[in-house]
Amino acid sequence: MDDLDLNLIKRLTDRLEHLSADSIYAHRASGLRGSLLRYIERIEAGDQIINNDQAQLDQLIEYGFTILELAAKEIGASR
Repeated sequence: MDDLDLNLIKRLTDRLEHLSADSIYAHRASGLRGSLLRYIERIEAGDQIINNDQAQLDQLIEYGFTILELAAKEIGASR
């Protein structure tokens, strides 16, 4: 895990935090943020993220971007 990956995860958690509370995706984003924040803590503590943990982290990141995309579509549909 390099600094670029860590920065990506931090930016993703920040974006998820700023979803509108009115969004149907806000509750999902909150739980996902918690999971990502736990990984951030582990990485910053120097833990190695390998094998199954890396696969799970990759899935969480992908899901985070999916939530952001769906929330953006929700905003566009409400206009």
